Amino acid sequence: KSATFTRISHQYDEALKMRPAAVGEPPSVLMVGNSLLLHGVQLNRLQELTSSRMRLYPIFLEATGYYDWLYALHGLFLRGARPQVVVLGVGVNYFLENGVRQDYAPMMFFNARDTLAVASDLKLDRTATSNLLLAHSSTFWDTRSAIRMQVLNHIVPHLEDLFSLVNQKPAVPEGREFAEITIPRLQRLRELCEANGAKLILLVPPTLDSESAINEMTAAAQSAGVEVSVPIDPAALSARFYQPDGMHLNRDGAVLFTSALAKDLPEKVAAHETLAAQK
Repeated sequence: KSATFTRISHQYDEALKMRPAAVGEPPSVLMVGNSLLLHGVQLNRLQELTSSRMRLYPIFLEATGYYDWLYALHGLFLRGARPQVVVLGVGVNYFLENGVRQDYAPMMFFNARDTLAVASDLKLDRTATSNLLLAHSSTFWDTRSAIRMQVLNHIVPHLEDLFSLVNQKPAVPEGREFAEITIPRLQRLRELCEANGAKLILLVPPTLDSESAINEMTAAAQSAGVEVSVPIDPAALSARFYQPDGMHLNRDGAVLFTSALAKDLPEKVAAHETLAAQK
């Protein structure tokens, strides 16, 4: 089994145990996201800094976006996970993507019905739908890309650096087009969480030169009735805090982002819990 499969399996199983905290205990918080959080959040440090104010359950899977987590959350709720707060952090670019990760996510996150629902949402043709269903039901089919990448990593030195040079950040639409995509997606996520007794917080991690996109995402979240956390102003982080791809924080950037997140997130969680107790 790959390190990714082992990590995600453990995190998913732990998340399934989540229940609302008893009186006097820190609230349970499910934090889900992709490689922006995997590289940008120092989990052990975040948990040390916030353990008295919230109990954190992370699930971070690289190359995931809106549709991956919409149906992953649906599956977690269906299987009994009961967080009080859900924090979603995938970044603006990934949130806008029309696709799902083709390995790990179909097998680990989706049931058969959700796999068909994903195919319908994405308007996949029969071949793509069949591939998604096979990835859900067949371990070999689901992990074939991961196996291929492991082989290439052994053959080609610094393969990830080569991919970072080829894979450029997709263009982000602006104005009305941006709002037409993001607001319905945010509303759908919020309604899913609320139907299962959880508050949704959208976490927006920084990427290089992302000030405009983050401002638009913040405005969209407010329109959708979703609380948003922007722990650190991307304008405060120069290129030296990022990996060469300009998307992922390096170790120095992660130190700053984790410190800012440890201050911002518990305050938003506490505000929600205070409001919930008053109802």
